[in-house]
Amino acid sequence: MITQPNLLEPGKDLKKRYRTDRWFQRIGITAITLALAFIALLFYKIITEGYTAFIQTKIMLEVDFSEQTFAKENLAAADYPALVKKSLSELFPEVTGRNDKKLLFGLVSSGAAYKLEEMVSANPKIIGTRQKVWVPAASDVDMLMKNKIDRNAPQENRRLQDNQLAWLDNLHNQGKLEKQFNQTFFTSGDSRDPEMAGILGGVKGTFLTLLITLTLAFPIGVAAAIYLEEFAPQNHWTDFIEVNINNLAAVPSIIFGLLGLAVFINFFGLPRSTSIVGGLVLALMTLPTIIIAGRASLKSVPPSIREAALGVGASKMQTVTHHVLPLAMPGMLTGGIIGMARALGETAPLLMIGMVAFIVDIPGAISDPATLLPVQIYLWADSPERGFTEKTSAAIIMLLAFLMTMNSLAIYLRKRFEIKW
Repeated sequence: MITQPNLLEPGKDLKKRYRTDRWFQRIGITAITLALAFIALLFYKIITEGYTAFIQTKIMLEVDFSEQTFAKENLAAADYPALVKKSLSELFPEVTGRNDKKLLFGLVSSGAAYKLEEMVSANPKIIGTRQKVWVPAASDVDMLMKNKIDRNAPQENRRLQDNQLAWLDNLHNQGKLEKQFNQTFFTSGDSRDPEMAGILGGVKGTFLTLLITLTLAFPIGVAAAIYLEEFAPQNHWTDFIEVNINNLAAVPSIIFGLLGLAVFINFFGLPRSTSIVGGLVLALMTLPTIIIAGRASLKSVPPSIREAALGVGASKMQTVTHHVLPLAMPGMLTGGIIGMARALGETAPLLMIGMVAFIVDIPGAISDPATLLPVQIYLWADSPERGFTEKTSAAIIMLLAFLMTMNSLAIYLRKRFEIKW
């Protein structure tokens, strides 16, 4: 006699399965919590290190723009550093020794002279007058004001001497030493002096390079995806192309840098360290991502759309351009933006084509020497000056903000134009 199992009673291992499910959920929650904790720690470290770069220490000087200092035919030939030194000497007339004067003049950044030159060039009418001017302090003074140098440490263990601390206290008591918003960080290019370094050159070089990348990669990638998905015959040749596109998406980015060095620079003779070469290299690197995303978007369009269009007499080209492509475009835009975000964070291929050079001037065209924000971060991180540490973190904050903006835009476009079937 065969005994039928009682289906109303739970199985012997039901409690074990429930227990396994609970453990699996706990492991998943723990993994997510740890990941979020590490991300929060990373952001906390970057923000706490970099937010001080948006503030700069400045010293107020009373500068005498006497007419004897300037030649009317060439204002740039004036001795602007001498004007800064004269103003400091007037603030501290008791400082007479050569070494003491050197220490006194070291409180002010070398960029103070460029500040005075910009003022005179913008408004020559100030010649012959006496002006109060806020000039940037030296990097060590800036670090001291931001509590990144311990003033209570022994003199031999810090870069500022005791008499320099006394002069700074005097300036602070007179209201001539303040921390102000650091406009230089957003309006200047790179510099050897941390207090004068800015991200404008890297930002503009990044914009020009990504503009070339987007102009080349997106139309070509979309066209390739449309051909492979809608028009290409299924044979060994198209299979070979598809396999290679998938393989190229996984190739290390430095390989594309070697390709750009060999083809665009050595063969075609394009100039190194320019946005046009960087854009071409990043376009090659981004193409596989855009093609794969474009094909996935085209596959998501229901076959009934194509069949309905063909059924009412539309040609194959009309079906694709009037019906399929508009429905697939949100996914293609999302893939394009994600590809641009990946290109924005790449450094290795740019190092191979010479975009690691120290470039002070801000690029004005795609053929001018330029650097990108990731490369700028790389250069600052490798600099021994302590003032570049906060500059590195601040530039990372700006880069992360731009990347999150691009990814948020991709999510918005996906939600805004997505059609659910």
